[in-house]
Amino acid sequence: EGAKTEPNYFRKFPYADVFDVEVVGAGRNTDSLVEEAVRLRDVAERDGVPFNEVWCVFDRDSFTPQEFNRARQIALNEHIRPAMTNEAFELWYLLHFNFHDAGISRKSYGDRLTVALKQEYRKNMPNAYELLLALQPNAIRNATTLLRRYPWWNPEAHNPSTNVHLLVLRLNELAE
Repeated sequence: EGAKTEPNYFRKFPYADVFDVEVVGAGRNTDSLVEEAVRLRDVAERDGVPFNEVWCVFDRDSFTPQEFNRARQIALNEHIRPAMTNEAFELWYLLHFNFHDAGISRKSYGDRLTVALKQEYRKNMPNAYELLLALQPNAIRNATTLLRRYPWWNPEAHNPSTNVHLLVLRLNELAE
């Protein structure tokens, strides 16, 4: 969804020598993001170079629950894997440092990350992956625990919530 934050992070994974990944920072809203992923997938199939997997990374941000859930459902119907966060992708970053299960405004994430990183957090930091890499196992553990708190996951209602760790685990698995 994001034009820079998410692409900057996912482009840093060490998979370039192992498999081809196309990271597209669409900078779109939830529905149009999923529709663009469908379009790109269909073009790749038509051109004879189909993707093995397609993931969409998007946040709840200020979208309505209906918009967020509709995008999730479109993705699932189109066999696209949604990696979602309520409220913002920066929750994934915060989970590298501590477990968070209380909803906070997405505007507060930056301040908390500045404290955790011991340097000013700026949206779209090009070195976020490197800054957080050593703590990635902690983030995966915290995100897994957070997701288990909900007997049924309703990402548009559960704040905070994320399943970004599923994409991170998949990328790490493929890189091995």
